[in-house]
Amino acid sequence: MSGTVKKVADVAFKASKNIDWDGMAKLIVSDEARKEFATLRRAFDEVNSTLQTKFSQEPEPIDWEYYRKGIGSRLVDMYKEAYESVEIPKYVDNVTPQYKPKFDALLVELKEAEGKSLRESERLEKEIAEVQELKKKLSTMTADEYFEKHPELKKKFDDEIRNDYWGY
Repeated sequence: MSGTVKKVADVAFKASKNIDWDGMAKLIVSDEARKEFATLRRAFDEVNSTLQTKFSQEPEPIDWEYYRKGIGSRLVDMYKEAYESVEIPKYVDNVTPQYKPKFDALLVELKEAEGKSLRESERLEKEIAEVQELKKKLSTMTADEYFEKHPELKKKFDDEIRNDYWGY
């Protein structure tokens, strides 16, 4: 077995250890997405299992002496020589260098979007807290107290009254 395939199997195994499947599952909202996620996880596990069992094992060495006894040394030597002359070419990765800059750019974009999302999330949480506070106080709040918090509405209403616009 070539060392490259073994390395790929090792990398896939290590990658599977780092995937937070449960964390991702908690983020999924719809039933359809859950089904797709389960399918993805099952497919990943199958591929990973295949890589671990089938491709990570070294082949058993050939017992040439056993075959020499039964077939004859001349023919076995021919096969042995042919077997040892086979060279498995090393894999040369030409794809990663092409896509690495694009991937890095996407990671930067992702970090920016994550920061923007977190800021928006904080803003929305503050707004929710304000609305909940307003909801609690609304039954006992006076108009002056409300306009104190929202001066733009007071200005709008004052302008409408001044211009004799009553909404009809």
